[in-house]
Parts: sequence; structure tokens; C-alpha cells
Amino acid sequence: MTLFNTWLVKGYFDTIPRSLDEAARIDGASHTQVFFKILLPLAKPILAVVALFNFMGPMTDFLLPQIVLTSPENKTLAVGLFGMINQQFGKNFTTFAAGAVLIAVPIAAVYLALQRYFISGLTAGGTKG
Repeated sequence: MTLFNTWLVKGYFDTIPRSLDEAARIDGASHTQVFFKILLPLAKPILAVVALFNFMGPMTDFLLPQIVLTSPENKTLAVGLFGMINQQFGKNFTTFAAGAVLIAVPIAAVYLALQRYFISGLTAGGTKG
């Protein structure tokens, strides 16, 4: 997941016009100032996406925890919910559905908290035309 996020951020930074960097350097800004005062505010949408993906990742991870974790105390949410419907005689579909909704609540809350950053960024703009 980390490699995916790295390429996602790299691709986003490639879309930011180079002219912003050059104009700031001509005005006397250092590399650090350009990054923190110009590029980072423009990259808020992708940083919000990466934060959301990193929050969702451990909650929905299934394959590796299913293989690695052996004790019931250390199960992830996805593995625990799978155990509810994988039993031979006790198929708890209603409990599974309730658990799935409870997993969605914190993810939806984080999404709503980050939503304002998804629509900002380059549309707020630093260049014309």
C-alpha cells in the first residue's frame, strides 16, 4: 500500500505547474519555502486521499492477517467478521452485516472530516489560463 501511495503522490506533484516553483525561486524563496508555502498547500487533496487510504488499510486488510495472526485476540476486523460467516453451523449473517456497518462508520467519519480537502487544491489555483 505504501508503494501505491508513493506513486499516487508523485503523479499528483507532477501535475503541479513547474512555473509556480520557478516564479517563487525568482522572487527569492528557498527550496524549503517553495515546498512548504506553495507546493504543500496545493497538494492537500492528495494528502487527504493518502490519509484516508492509510486509515482504511488496516481495517480492511484480510489476506496477510488471515495467514499470519493465529490468536483470536489479535484478529483484524475483516478476519473477525469472516469468522462469523465461515462457521459450519452458526452463520451469523445479521451480526456480520451489523459489524460491516460499524466498520463503515469510522471510515465515513474520516472521509467527512477530509472532504473539504478533496475539492480544494489546484482549483484554488496559483496560475491563470
